Order: sequence, then C-alpha cells, then structure tokens
Amino acid sequence: MEPVQKKSRTSDEVENIAAVLYGVDDLRMVEWEKPTPKAGEVLLRMQSVGICGSDVHYWTHGRIGDFIVSAPMVMGHEASGCVVAVGDGVKHLQVGDRVAIEPGVPCRCCDYCKHGRYNLCHDMKFCATPPINGSLTQFYCHDADFCFKLPSNVSYDHAALLEPLSVGVHACSRAGVSLGSRVLICGAGPIGLVCLLTAKASGASHVIITDIMEQRLEVAKAMGADQVIKVDTKDSQKLASQIKDTLGVAPDMTMECTGVESSIATAIFATRSGGVVVLVGLGAPMATVPIVNASVREVDIRGVFRYANCYPVALEMISSGNVAAEKLDHMITHHYELSNALQAFETAKTGRGGAIKVMIHCD
Repeated sequence: MEPVQKKSRTSDEVENIAAVLYGVDDLRMVEWEKPTPKAGEVLLRMQSVGICGSDVHYWTHGRIGDFIVSAPMVMGHEASGCVVAVGDGVKHLQVGDRVAIEPGVPCRCCDYCKHGRYNLCHDMKFCATPPINGSLTQFYCHDADFCFKLPSNVSYDHAALLEPLSVGVHACSRAGVSLGSRVLICGAGPIGLVCLLTAKASGASHVIITDIMEQRLEVAKAMGADQVIKVDTKDSQKLASQIKDTLGVAPDMTMECTGVESSIATAIFATRSGGVVVLVGLGAPMATVPIVNASVREVDIRGVFRYANCYPVALEMISSGNVAAEKLDHMITHHYELSNALQAFETAKTGRGGAIKVMIHCD
C-alpha cells in the first residue's frame, strides 16, 4: 500500500485517510490506497485506535532496536473496527460484525507457532512494526483469524484496550498470579494499570503499585490498587524496604513495567525469596541489576514479549464484568478524531493534561 494522488471521485467512492510516519518527527495525514481483502482477510472500517508508547517512540526516534522506519508506514496497532467486506474462505465473520483486532499475525508453521508461543515467531507480521503498516486509517485489511467478534456489551474503545490488556494477561500468566497472590507492580502507566486489572481479576489478594507521578497513582487506586507508593528515591533497597513495610510482607511476584534500571533493581530486592520478577517494560538494551541477590534467593526473572492466545481471555474478562467497564474508562483520558491525530500524538508524547491512554476515533 502507498499514498495515492488526489483525484476526483464518483459519488460511490470513499476516501481513505491514514496517519503515516515518514521519518523522525514526520507524521502526516495522507490519502492512502483503500485495500481489498485477500483470501482469509476482512476489510474493516476502523473505529477506535489507541496510541501506544511504541507508536510515540517510532515517531520521535524512527526506530525501536533493529526495527527501523525506512519507508512510509501507517501507524497504530491497538484497534477495533467493523467488518465491511470479507475475503474468500472467511466463515466466522460477516459484514456488520464488530471486532477487536489482534495486531500480530504469525507464520503458523514454525516451531514456536506449533507449540503455541506464536509471539516468538521470527516471521511475525505486527501492525505498525516496520515494514508492516498499522491500522490508524479509515479502511484496513486484517487476517480474519485474528479478528475477534465483540459481544454487544463491549464498546469499540474497550475493544481497542484488549491489546494492552492482553499484555497484562500474558504478564500475569508468566508471573503465576493466582488466588491469594501478593503482587507488586512497578509503574502505573497503561501497561502497569492493565497488569493491575488482570492481577485482581486473577484472584490476587493484595496489589501494590509504584510510580513517580501522584496523578497516575490516584488512577491506580480508582482502578483497584490496594496500596500505592510515590517513588521519590533512586535508592532501590530503601524503596524495596518501604514496599515490604507497606504491604506487610514481601510480594510473591513483581511485574516491572517501566524498564528503568533502578526500578528493575527494586523489583528484585523487594520480591520474596523463591518469587518471580517479570520484566514487562522495555528500557535500555543493557542494565546493571543485582543478579547475585536474585540468584542466591532463587528469584526467577522472566521476560514478557507481547502475548499469545490472550485476546479471547482478555475479551471474556471485559464481557463478563470481571474487569469493570468503568475501570477501563479511567485509563482513557483523551479522545481525538482521526483528523486531529497529530495533536493526539503530541498529547501522548508530553502527557499533557494527565494523559494515560489517548484514543483516536477513525469513523
């Protein structure tokens, strides 16, 4: 797909405007070729698309690790839409169905895919990860197998939140959160908040969450956190002691959602011996952490990369009410129309007005 030249249209033709990244700090609203669904695909009229931290990073840096924006790329991967056409072979969806879009489509053939860990597939095609175009556009085609029909009680906005919520589902699974778990979450940004929701829905008895911003901690309390701590020190051991004193015991598991080196150290120091630290947030490629402390206390350190087979679980959590709609609404702080996508990205970048999750409406 590529930009198209402006041209006159007949009355039955519809434009397709997209938010396209051309390079560092060069995000443009352009007319994009309207796609046609291939076999196994559906054409979607996009509805709600959330802005992720990775979207902002591509915009401000032009790359994340080895993924480099070298050609114009449509942004967006936290998305929902309505089916307007179906390709050959699609049986489970029809025109008019409202869907959530899992943005990664794996090869289905490699060992990782065959063992159910398709998030590790080397041939993954993931929306808005170079060179794959994303879904922040009016019309978009996606593999039907990775589109999930929405119950009537799940809104388009909440369906778009299934993407980060699936990260929370995967993180809690990797951490082993279960009934009675005592959980520490480092960072009350969007990912920390969905980990909070998932941990509580999974039966955690106590969840304590840390952040440097008081406003985000207030949101965390409104979303169900049992205790919150405002971080005002870089002394990881001191903060770990404060966490234990506040919780009354060392947490069984910690989900580190910031990627900050000092926070990773805090996660290790705070977690009980024999517990688990899950690294959810991504920071610098290299970090100095108290690895001997983790080793001699048998604190397992586990990575998290996206998710696999988590969308159905996340959708059921919302539709069943295990994750209350009003708690999701606390996360969505700003709404913009697609025509104002540049302003939306600026809000997400600066955090202006207490921004947590910025939602763009494409219809």
